[in-house]
Amino acid sequence: MTLAAPYSPDRSLKGKLRRRWARVVHRRPLASVFDRPVVSISFDDAPLSAATVGAEVLQANGARGTYYVCAGLDDQPGHMGDYADRRVYADLSVRGHEIACHTFSHLDCGKAAARDILDSVDRNAEALAEVALQTTHFAYPYGDVSPEAKRALQDRFGSLRALHPGLIRRGSDLNQLPAVGIEGRDGEAHAERWIDRALDQSAWLILYTHDVREQPSDWGCTPEALDRLIRRATAGGAEILPVGTVLRGRTH
Repeated sequence: MTLAAPYSPDRSLKGKLRRRWARVVHRRPLASVFDRPVVSISFDDAPLSAATVGAEVLQANGARGTYYVCAGLDDQPGHMGDYADRRVYADLSVRGHEIACHTFSHLDCGKAAARDILDSVDRNAEALAEVALQTTHFAYPYGDVSPEAKRALQDRFGSLRALHPGLIRRGSDLNQLPAVGIEGRDGEAHAERWIDRALDQSAWLILYTHDVREQPSDWGCTPEALDRLIRRATAGGAEILPVGTVLRGRTH
């Protein structure tokens, strides 16, 4: 199978204005106040290494993560290694990890029509239902967002996660939650700085990565880096919890 070219964001003026406008419309403010720091570890696309090695690192630290999965990528090769499949997702769920939605085909929600986004979400739900899985939280593939996507999905999921960096506090937009990447050459150091901010401000931080390997892709991290970040957060007093666990009962 020929791998698709890596994603290139829309850098046109129209694309920039769309992303900026999306940040201010169709907001769903989080009502909760955090009295202690919380960190969520999430994995986008669910490469097999994230579902195996990444899960083992989390479990060794007594923690669980959130996996934003695209059932249409099951067992396929990718730039981040082979993807996991529905049987693996089901096993992760049994072990206490959260399975969340990333559309069926990794659809660019910044460009797609609302009907196409909902169709892809429905198809993902149908595929995951085959292994008795339901998803209640969502992440935009590529982190790209449009006002139409926010409006279409806001009543479907408890949260919609994007990729712009930031901490989550009372008033943060549940339709476009920020997240900080553990990826690339400086990914660990970048994540460390955000963990320290979350610890200092008693805020919620969502971290994301993709593959977890000794020689990761540009979008992944090593098992050792993931372990060090988890230990840094817990040593500072943070709870490590899946996204859905954090939000349960906190949105009103």
